[in-house]
Amino acid sequence: MTASPQIRRLSGHVIDLIAAGEVIERPAAALKELLENAIDAGARRIVVALDGGGIGRIEVTDDGCGMTPDDLSLAVERHCTSKLADETLVRIATLGFRGEALPSIGASARLSLTSRPPGAETAWRLRVEGGVLTPPEPVAGPVGTRVLVEDLFFATPARRKFLRSPRVESTHAETVVRRLALAVPDTAIRLVMDGRTVLDLPPQDRASRVRAILDVTPDLLVPLEDGRGDMQLEGFICGPGHTRAAAGAQFLLVNDRPVTDPVLRTAIRVAYRPVIVPGRHPVLSLHLRLPPEQVDINVHPAKTELRFADEPAVRSLMIGALQRALGFGAGTGNNRISLNTPRRASIAYPPPDRGAPAVSLPASSSPATGFSERRLDLGDHPSARTHEAAAPAAPVADAPAPSAHPLGAPVAQVLDTYLIAVAADGDLVLVDQHAAHERLTHEKLRAEHLSGQIRAQRLLLPEVVELGRAADTILAQAPLLAQLGVEIEAFGGGAILVRTLPALLRDGNAGALLRDLADELSADPDLGADQAASLERRLDAAIARMACHGSIRAGRRLNVEEMSALLRQMEQTPRANTCSHGRPTWLKLSRTELERLFGRST
Repeated sequence: MTASPQIRRLSGHVIDLIAAGEVIERPAAALKELLENAIDAGARRIVVALDGGGIGRIEVTDDGCGMTPDDLSLAVERHCTSKLADETLVRIATLGFRGEALPSIGASARLSLTSRPPGAETAWRLRVEGGVLTPPEPVAGPVGTRVLVEDLFFATPARRKFLRSPRVESTHAETVVRRLALAVPDTAIRLVMDGRTVLDLPPQDRASRVRAILDVTPDLLVPLEDGRGDMQLEGFICGPGHTRAAAGAQFLLVNDRPVTDPVLRTAIRVAYRPVIVPGRHPVLSLHLRLPPEQVDINVHPAKTELRFADEPAVRSLMIGALQRALGFGAGTGNNRISLNTPRRASIAYPPPDRGAPAVSLPASSSPATGFSERRLDLGDHPSARTHEAAAPAAPVADAPAPSAHPLGAPVAQVLDTYLIAVAADGDLVLVDQHAAHERLTHEKLRAEHLSGQIRAQRLLLPEVVELGRAADTILAQAPLLAQLGVEIEAFGGGAILVRTLPALLRDGNAGALLRDLADELSADPDLGADQAASLERRLDAAIARMACHGSIRAGRRLNVEEMSALLRQMEQTPRANTCSHGRPTWLKLSRTELERLFGRST
């Protein structure tokens, strides 16, 4: 028999190195812990300096409460902290509380702590290098604390070789500073990297700090405030036209603690998915407040992931609040084409209450210049209308006066696809007729579904659709489709019989619709075991696909009444700034931007 290996107690040094690897995985993690300590110390000004992405040097200086020599000695011992009032780990009011950061840094780097509390005659300095402690000694220094970390991971070379380049590590470190800066807007924070000032934030109100961190103008931010029971959500979001290629511009706080929790991120993806292009990510800063006993922050040493007592309620609040904040009509602000990005237009959506300025019109003229304000009939399928011969442009006979409506009055139709309108302020408005009508159809179908009144119309002759292997996917969702006015049954051999379609889609192509629905109604990895949310997501995806099939197509001529009616309905329809796939429905060009395009100004 093989001898049983002997169990032995690890040395304190090895224990420290193991623990250091859990807490300090890269320079940004060490910086996060030092910044949290400075904030917990009540600092009103914090200066951060990094060299080589923090690999060579991390220095954090604050004007907080400082530490005595005895406090300094305890601060570098594992599991020593001043931040827990009791041992329940429930009502934690500080960012740090585990007592692991400084010992972990001291075990793997060269650490120097210089601190002086108010009223003390001198500052004291303590050093730890690779776990070896040099006792405190008196030195000169101001009130507060200065922490210097040099040669990170020199004592753990295995960890050091897995670090990325200084540029990548600098990016992670800057993100940490930005996240914590949002948690304390009334604290001045300065970040210097390799001698260059990257951030210099004065004490600010929360809105100003959010604008500075997100790097956006005030008109891009939509304020959000919502709640459910003892949970409150507040913050600022950017509309669906202002997105980024990565999720780095999403800043989340829970009870004043910066987090990157997957539950909250999933809720953001779900809420924005109907209104942004796939592959793009929203820009926002949100703060969730809830009773401390309803959230566990002691899940991971990094303290950025949480465990919620009622996870579905948190997710539901986030999704609902975001969708309500995004649910404003088109034309509520100035959607601008960015002339700095010629390959992809960037659109800016201001808050919903910032409408186009009103203008005074002569008594003899009307906002629509005599246009009939008949509503566009969403029940009329494009094929049921008269289609005139295609032409490069369809101008309005008499150019309209500027309209007081946010999207203006129609001037022409270009390529039988895009509408041109003039807004009240004289700006040029461009509308994609198919994208716009798709959103109108989507919202009408959605409203009918929520009210339980989707009108189904029986086909004169049931249609047989060959779907092959996709037939099983569609048949498994037959009850869901019935809620949407699509009645189907198996017809054998991979075929499906379609008996009814929603009245709004009565002349639609059932085969194309079902094939697209088969793709949409696959499992949604973002919604996990929450069956109610998953069902709602699949329903909305199905509605979006149906809306696409029931909308005015590009290449179809519209008359003046139809163009005007489409613009007016866009202004009154929720989420009408984008189509069901997240693409913009309209863009706006100001006089200044037109002059720049033609080289008349710079």
